[in-house]
Parts: sequence; C-alpha cells; structure tokens
Amino acid sequence: MIYDTIRYDLAEDVAVVTLARPEVMNALSSQMRAEITHAVQQGGREARVVVLTGEGRAFCSGQDLGDRESAASIDLERVLRDEYIPMLNAIADCPRPTIAAVNGAAAGAGANLALAADVVIAADSAFFMQAFARIGLIPDAGGTWALPRQMGLAKAMGTALFADRISAAQAERWGMIWEAVPDAEFDAVWRARAAHLAQGPSEAYARIKTALRRAFDNDLQTQLTLEAQLQGECGMTRDFKEGVVAFHEKRSPRFEGR
Repeated sequence: MIYDTIRYDLAEDVAVVTLARPEVMNALSSQMRAEITHAVQQGGREARVVVLTGEGRAFCSGQDLGDRESAASIDLERVLRDEYIPMLNAIADCPRPTIAAVNGAAAGAGANLALAADVVIAADSAFFMQAFARIGLIPDAGGTWALPRQMGLAKAMGTALFADRISAAQAERWGMIWEAVPDAEFDAVWRARAAHLAQGPSEAYARIKTALRRAFDNDLQTQLTLEAQLQGECGMTRDFKEGVVAFHEKRSPRFEGR
C-alpha cells in the first residue's frame, strides 16, 4: 500500500510508522487514521516490533479540526467509533511489542495515541497535554481508559480537568510513560530499545501483553489461572527451549521470534 500521510519503513525486524504531516504538527486526519491502522497491522505481520513516531517538531497534535466551521459540524461519536477505535484496536491487538517514540508535542488524541503503545519513550523536550477540556470535550482516543490506569485517579483527574502541559520528565515520574531521555540521545535510545525487543522472545512478549492488559479486569484467581495457561503455552515454544539451552551454555539466547 502507498501511504500519503505516514511513512512505513521496515528494517531488521523493526517497522517504523512515522506520522508525516509536519506542516500541521501531524494532526490526525481521517486518511491518516486509516493509514496508521493499516501500517500497524502490516507491521504486526511482518516485523517483530512496531514503532510510532512523528516527523518534525511534534509527535501528534491530535484531531485535525480544519477550519472552524467544519470542525463544529464533525460527528465526533461516528469518527471515534468508525476511525479511532479501529486504529487503537490495531495497536492494542498488535501481536508484537509497540513503542511510541514521542519526539515532540503530543496533545489531545495525539497524546492518547502515544499512550496506546506498550512502551512510551519521550525526548526531554516533548510534552503531553490532555487539551480536550479547552474546547469543551472529554479525553478520548482511549484517554479515559489509559490515564487512571497509568497515573492513578487523582493525577488523571487533574490532568483532564486542568489540561496543563505535562513535561516528559514529569510524565516519567508519574508513571505515565516508560522513560524520558535527553534530546541528543533520543533517536539512539528508542532505536536501541526497538532492536532489543526485535531480538527477543516474541511468543513470550505477545503473552506478556495479554496477561498485563487483562489484569485490570481479572480478580486474583482468574489472573493466576490465566498466568498458568499462558506460561504453559510459553513452555512449549522453541524460544523457551533456546533460552534454557543458552542459560546452561552461558551464552546469549538466539530467539527465532516466529
């Protein structure tokens, strides 16, 4: 597929999806949402890691509101149901680890697009903003689900109500993201993280994602049962056998990933 609003690059088992509308700070148009959905699904099939990042000075500024008149007439429920939900589900359901490499501003739906990834790595100069209340809306694109789980209810409520900027460093301290790194090291760090995951046990990673995401809805006994099931599945994989052999041979494992 030829993309117009994003770039898709695959190298060494890492698929990088770059939001490529820097002239509007990578605002999410209908076409971009469809292309992100397709690209993430493609990456899940042919890569071992999928990375989302932005071109220019922003990661993503959120919904593309266009001109004032057209923005006011948008059917937001339809857009969220038909365009955002498939995009967010593509990220959540991706069988491979996903990384959001947040290079700059991540506002509104753009912030929550980043938070949908398994791991968020942000440059120190980046920031997150739940800007919705500034225009009379609630956090969407999964924000009301992700924020209280990642930050706790008190921080999530203040973040949504005040719509303040949250620096990358603050987001890391609050548990909103995995790590904030100096701008000069940002590109090297996220690429190294992606390379690490690309060489890892993909079958185990898929089950780690399943177990941790279901934990919020399960009671202890249900979660313990799920752990046992998933661990049993891991124990039957070639990656586990290779891990055990490598441990005894005192060498790094060579996981096949498929």
